[in-house]
Amino acid sequence: MTAQGPTAVPPPWADPRRSGEEPLTDRHAEPAAHRDLAAFIAGLPKAELHVHHVGSASPRIVSELSARHPDSKVPSDPEALADYFTFTDFAHFIDVYLSVVDLIRTPEDVRLLTYEVARDLARQQVRYAELTITPFSSTRRGIDERAFMDAIEDARKAAEAEFGTVLRWCFDIPGEAGLEAAEETVRLATDDRLRPEGLVSFGLGGPEIGVPRPQFKPYFDRAVAAGLHSVPHAGETTGPGTVWDALTELHAERIGHGTSSAQDPKLLAHLAEHRVALEVCPTSNIATRAVRTLEEHPIKAFVDAGVLVTVNSDDPPMFGTDLNNEYAVAARLLGLDERGVADLARNAVTASFLDPAGQARITSEIDAYTEAWLAP
Repeated sequence: MTAQGPTAVPPPWADPRRSGEEPLTDRHAEPAAHRDLAAFIAGLPKAELHVHHVGSASPRIVSELSARHPDSKVPSDPEALADYFTFTDFAHFIDVYLSVVDLIRTPEDVRLLTYEVARDLARQQVRYAELTITPFSSTRRGIDERAFMDAIEDARKAAEAEFGTVLRWCFDIPGEAGLEAAEETVRLATDDRLRPEGLVSFGLGGPEIGVPRPQFKPYFDRAVAAGLHSVPHAGETTGPGTVWDALTELHAERIGHGTSSAQDPKLLAHLAEHRVALEVCPTSNIATRAVRTLEEHPIKAFVDAGVLVTVNSDDPPMFGTDLNNEYAVAARLLGLDERGVADLARNAVTASFLDPAGQARITSEIDAYTEAWLAP
């Protein structure tokens, strides 16, 4: 966990010009070309690979959950949430995040959250999402494990039927909870009597400093042996050594964030050669102070090195963003036009764990949409 000074970091909605640039979501301030690109992004079919279950709870849903559980310290007033979601550093972000986790206390809470997250994704034309879920946070609070699995699966199936958005799960270890959490998470992920149909991958989140990756190797070994893909967070608030550990010890097929990879040319070359995708979340990195300003974000260094880059929203309501805005931010940082943005969307499909037929279907949608948009 990093502490980078006593001054609170305002959330993106509080001061959109703090990076020195006009806000991409301010349509009145943008040139026409930017408005057109924002409109293109809004309708572009997409996949999202790095978005957290609880961290995707909108202010409306957080308010509803807080009202259900009035003993919580989380405000039930949506306007007060803007101040509550202002982080001083990554450690403070974790504290706030866990306070929202504590609002998820019943299977009904789980089902509501999951279904509404899918609704918000569908509104952004997200066709497929791998939602990171931390079951340990719910089961240790007393939610029956079978009821938890039933709740997320019921929401997943309803969302696909009603919104057309396909959800898959990544079960992640909350690193700050230690090896007890790792054991519980891998058990829930690999027990055939509990493992949900939508589960495709196994991850590791939470703080990195003081939580070395190699200690989780036995748990990732078991998950991979059970057929799950490995997608740990690494290199978000620590150096490139953490990314190397994720690759060599945890069998990582994608890296969550990987921000510090830009510091190691050999690591970048390895990621590019082996097509290990980075799940890049620009606004998140600013909000948690993993990166000081957007202008210093390493996304361009990743692309220039040939690394497969995907764009994601992480914990969007907490950071005052969404996937459409993250694409707009990436487009500005990379100097992309519509075809370049469409390439980013294809990257996410390519790096996903969706079956080949599903990948082909979404890629065809992206191609058709782009050509129709650009047709004279």
